[in-house]
Amino acid sequence: QVQLVESGGGSVQAGGSLRLSCAVSGNVNDNRCVAWIRQAPGKEREGVAAFYFGGSITWYADSVKGRFTISGDSADYTLNLQMNSLKPEDTAMYYCAAKIGYCDTGSHWTTTSSYRYWGQGTQVTVSS
Repeated sequence: QVQLVESGGGSVQAGGSLRLSCAVSGNVNDNRCVAWIRQAPGKEREGVAAFYFGGSITWYADSVKGRFTISGDSADYTLNLQMNSLKPEDTAMYYCAAKIGYCDTGSHWTTTSSYRYWGQGTQVTVSS
């Protein structure tokens, strides 16, 4: 089992910044992919960014490239998402999710159903 606990959500005006963190524990080693996945009201879940601890490899959705930065620390298996230049369309519940293995093995990293372990989520609200 892998446990994930998110923190750092909140409300901010457009153009502002927030930093999300995810504490990963349990059956954890470098052969783990952890992603930030968001879901806005009435919309499907969307992969935002992913991080593979074995090599610190990153992936980003086109909608957040240049604005969001994902980073991880294999010393304590924490994952962060620095979100800058936030837009109202970034408003969503943000989940930290994990799966065993490389992020793009078997299915694209944005395939949300491929993630077996999920946190409870943290709300991000961006006002215009």
